[in-house]
Amino acid sequence: MSTVVHIVGTGTIGEPLIGLFTDFADKFGVDEVTFHKRTPLVSDRAKLEHLMSRGAKLAVNEESVGDFEALGHKVTYTAEEALDRAAVVIDCTPAGNAHKEDLYQKLTTARGFLAQGSEFGFGKPYARGVNEDVLDEDDDRFVQIVSCNTHNICTLIKTFCGNEDGGYDVDHANFVCIRRANDISQATKFIPSPNVGRHDDEEFGTHHARDAHSLFATQGHDLDLYSSALKVNTQYMHSIWFKIRPTFELSHDDAVERLRANARVALTEKRDANLIFSFGRDHGYYGRILSQTVVSLPTLSVRRGRDIYGFCFTPQDGNSLLSSIAATLWRIEPDWDRVSDRLSAIRRWLYREI
Repeated sequence: MSTVVHIVGTGTIGEPLIGLFTDFADKFGVDEVTFHKRTPLVSDRAKLEHLMSRGAKLAVNEESVGDFEALGHKVTYTAEEALDRAAVVIDCTPAGNAHKEDLYQKLTTARGFLAQGSEFGFGKPYARGVNEDVLDEDDDRFVQIVSCNTHNICTLIKTFCGNEDGGYDVDHANFVCIRRANDISQATKFIPSPNVGRHDDEEFGTHHARDAHSLFATQGHDLDLYSSALKVNTQYMHSIWFKIRPTFELSHDDAVERLRANARVALTEKRDANLIFSFGRDHGYYGRILSQTVVSLPTLSVRRGRDIYGFCFTPQDGNSLLSSIAATLWRIEPDWDRVSDRLSAIRRWLYREI
């Protein structure tokens, strides 16, 4: 049986995923990569042609085939045909839950379906390196890849408070997610000045802490987490201020040692987002650093032997890309050791220092 990965959407997560799966198909054990584009646009023609020149196959809604062909595109499958052929479907649109209800639940041939961070409730929340232990090949056909900032939060907690028994020695943790206004690939929704977010959730503040709590809950943990958020007028990358209180005492050196011990954490002496962003542009894949977080060491502080303070940067959506690939490979072959072996092809973009 051929292994086909089908990606829905060609935006900031969909496009680099299509590139990764086509470029590393042999290493990943993937026979074919297909992708769905809903709207035919002249402005997207060069992007689609480039993806297809690398081996990806275009699928569109049946009623739109003629419109895409009029733009010069070769349409290989209808959207329905592509879904029927897929081993794993990765939905990179803000309509994952709707697609699950209308389409995915009716498909019996695909081994798994993934949706991205905005689609809370799509399936079991997952972040690479945090909760592989609770994913079940029989029960977890639907998986939610948590947001890039949620990846960052979960990785910080695991790094500073994770114990040898698989639990978390954390009293409480607070986070302020300082979000970019929009991505450099987007021409709308930029803001002229900082815009503070509401605390819509009485227990968790914003969805970032709620989503992190939900992820740790898959392991049976009930962590005291709270987050706030604001958008600032930049397109570079998200950053997070954190205060984490473990249940044990530690020194500044202890905190640094824990950071250095986590292979998915990148450390930097830099304190400017543009310098981290430009490193990713120059040395990343599609401009992405695939590390879970980039911690600025000059900002790291331990107060009174208990409270860990600092700032870190969220590598755009690079951490979500890594988790999407890992979860896809796991759905193809449910063996985490085998997944780790296959991921070695892209490990060069998990930086330890920036």
